[in-house]
Amino acid sequence: MARSRRSVDWGFPRWRGYEAGREAQNVRLCDRVGCDEPGDCPAPKSPNSPERWYFCQPHAAEYNRGWDYFAGLSEEEKAKRAAREQRDNAGYRESAHYGWAGSGDGTRSGDELRALEVLELDPDADFAAIKKAWRLLAKRVHPDVKPGDPEAAKEFHRLQLAYDVLKAAEDRRQWQPDAPR
Repeated sequence: MARSRRSVDWGFPRWRGYEAGREAQNVRLCDRVGCDEPGDCPAPKSPNSPERWYFCQPHAAEYNRGWDYFAGLSEEEKAKRAAREQRDNAGYRESAHYGWAGSGDGTRSGDELRALEVLELDPDADFAAIKKAWRLLAKRVHPDVKPGDPEAAKEFHRLQLAYDVLKAAEDRRQWQPDAPR
């Protein structure tokens, strides 16, 4: 008599993916007549209606090609809706500043990011680009080029501090092989 065997789904860790179940999957077919593809793209049946068609990708594209967002509205209503949408979108665009992830990929400290801003570089700039930007900017405000200009001396000092911060960070990364790059 054959012994029953345990499946590999029990316990932790789960050895098979959650999507790899043995039960039959329900697949919704495209609502376009004669199409046998899965219908995974919802599309409204009419404006402001909760009812949806479910199309495959090609039929959804065909349906959207003829869609008019402002259908059935007067010119005044169209203008109001467009202004409201633009206002709301501006708010979303503004809120992108407060995103979960900040600048860079998380391998640079806040001091390094501020130093990169001083050198007018992106957060993911490599050290060769840092050195090039520092030399270019420092040549413009160097005390030998602009003697007696206190603003130029201040700016040069600022650039030098930013470069020193980034140089020290690069040296730490080279001396610590397991540090994030």
